[in-house]
Amino acid sequence: MIPVSQALDALFALADPLGVETMPLDRAVGRVLADDAVARRDQPPFAASSMDGYALKRAEADMHAQLKVIGESAAGHRFEGRVGAGQCVRIFTGAPVPEGTDMVIIQENVTRQGDVISIVDGPNDSDNIRPAGGDFATGTTLSAPRILSPQQIALLASMNIAAVPVIRQPHVALISTGDELVLPGEDPGPDQIIASNTFGLRAMLENLGCIARVLPIARDNEASLRMAFKLAEGNDLVVTIGGASVGDHDLVAGVAADLGMEQSFYKVAMRPGKPLMAGRIGDMAMVGLPGNPVSAMVCGHVFLVPMLRAMLGLGHAPAPRARAVLRADLTGNGPREHYMRAVVEAGEVTAFDRQDSSLLTVLADANALLVRPPNDGPRRAGDSVDYIPI
Repeated sequence: MIPVSQALDALFALADPLGVETMPLDRAVGRVLADDAVARRDQPPFAASSMDGYALKRAEADMHAQLKVIGESAAGHRFEGRVGAGQCVRIFTGAPVPEGTDMVIIQENVTRQGDVISIVDGPNDSDNIRPAGGDFATGTTLSAPRILSPQQIALLASMNIAAVPVIRQPHVALISTGDELVLPGEDPGPDQIIASNTFGLRAMLENLGCIARVLPIARDNEASLRMAFKLAEGNDLVVTIGGASVGDHDLVAGVAADLGMEQSFYKVAMRPGKPLMAGRIGDMAMVGLPGNPVSAMVCGHVFLVPMLRAMLGLGHAPAPRARAVLRADLTGNGPREHYMRAVVEAGEVTAFDRQDSSLLTVLADANALLVRPPNDGPRRAGDSVDYIPI
């Protein structure tokens, strides 16, 4: 068995960088920006009013002063001309500030009779003007790589960028194995169970931006497994679930080897998830996950997501961790790194009493994996520990 860190390094070595494609901005949310995006204009491109009111010279903004209104400036329709002494322009939020003015007095601070305003309340220190380039200037960059959020899509649009270079989405094939499995919605026989792992993993990977495809269940015979691997050809990664151990019906390793798999490792010193393998079949990376549903999902968080983030150009890094204090005592850990299903609330973490790798109900209620290092001694309530948010 190898430690988790060594297994991650081996997976990163299999994570070949993906190509770049150009994506229209309205379809780029959630994609990974491949190159820096550079603003093509200032924002705002002109000095603009931040309030409805009157544009004038601050030097003339005295209490009870009267000024003549000589025109109007609205969003999309600037006032053409220069404002002289004793003059002002009616202006609206977002409109260009006329030449010859340096402040906007809000409309609540004036009265108007015909084309004349009177200042009835003194202006405050604000000039109520957004300067040209006050948000960003031409040449400002949004750096890559990054997963584009809705907020950043709005920023790119305001930079006058209509399309962006993004990393191609990873294509992942998911293969569940076992005679005991049927798909959700089917009628299982007395000795069968529902295949849940592929659906949970697909949701996890698609949330990351992958294109994940659930292939037909591979039965416990070589012909069925070979057909499943054949259907997976052309993907960037194939993930098998189950059949990766050493039992009489665990055929994945043998069939993969016959197909030319160059194995990177087999078995990891962790729980749940020890029977884990990885390698390469031709141009396609391959990861074999354990069949227990919790084991498969935990390995998805610990291994698959970091591996695919590496493919997307987001760096070689393990799943991010945080720290919290224990709410209750924990007994000592064994020789394998343990990812305990837990709940984090208000800075405190509580591990579930039941940690069996078949219990999806416990995993569904968890929002964290409490990480216990190998041979970690007993922990007391109040101790600070690491966890992975899920």
